Amino acid sequence: MQSTTASSQAEPVSSMTIGVVGAGLIGRAWAIVFARAGFSVSVYDINADALKNAGEAIRQSLMDLQQAGLVAGVDHVMKHIRFDADLTSAMQGVGYVQECGPENVEGKRAIYLELEAAVSDETILASSTSGIAASLFSDHLQHPQRCLVAHPVNPPYLIPLVEVVPTPATSEAATATTLKLMEAAHQAPILVHKEIEGFVLNRLQGALLNEALRLFRDGYVSAEDLDKTVKYGLGLRWSFMGPFETIDLNAPAGVVDYANRYGPLYHKVDQQRGDENPWDEATLNALDKERRTLLPSTDLSARHEWRDRRLMALMAHQRSMTE
Repeated sequence: MQSTTASSQAEPVSSMTIGVVGAGLIGRAWAIVFARAGFSVSVYDINADALKNAGEAIRQSLMDLQQAGLVAGVDHVMKHIRFDADLTSAMQGVGYVQECGPENVEGKRAIYLELEAAVSDETILASSTSGIAASLFSDHLQHPQRCLVAHPVNPPYLIPLVEVVPTPATSEAATATTLKLMEAAHQAPILVHKEIEGFVLNRLQGALLNEALRLFRDGYVSAEDLDKTVKYGLGLRWSFMGPFETIDLNAPAGVVDYANRYGPLYHKVDQQRGDENPWDEATLNALDKERRTLLPSTDLSARHEWRDRRLMALMAHQRSMTE
């Protein structure tokens, strides 16, 4: 149960200044998300080189987005972003901080102590962590009630889902404000009601990856055909509706009818799965060998760019359907 030590009413977000800690890939992406929505953003990084290169990297990403029709103008967005190598001045006046540091509990505990000393008592401190519960790195603070997770999907300016995960100490006000802020930034937030390792997205993704590795390892399917199964099968439906809606529409009388028809099969398949780790070295080496025949290492960067262009096209299409 969340703490109610603070007001349960969400704070206004329209004029909120955003602090981003970390000028790496995720930090830069968050800066684009917030600046694109008109928020003032202050980006900090302890690494001077990362901070120096962040501006040009963000500009390049914005140019790509502009070409896809997803931002009106590069300079218009860039004017909302500033870079500061001093944590105290960078965080001055911010109402919300998006922390994008390394996936390390002790490192985050140290960062949050520094942040608490640099911001006001009301400033929300949110982490981009992919799976670490915020209570593990905020329980030593004077004001843990304003700490939580806001986990994005990479890159967040193309994939809008954000998992908002409060700790047992997080105030309802901090949670509500974060949800409202994400909506104002044109993201698609979900509320994870209780802390759980990996949150929701990575637990779902992990379940599919674990089964995919077993099917590949045991010789049932090639890596290429496994990807085709998702690309031309599951992924087409999942790009605009989730698994529960999918099964609700896949039986004449809805979800219970579907469960009665196919539930025993799924239960039987689940019982066949062993407890062994499918991420063993031999399986991964075999998978890498097959993937490199399909995509040489020298072509990975170009394929990354292809992926982002396809995501931009999908986002532009989805946007056109709602306008």
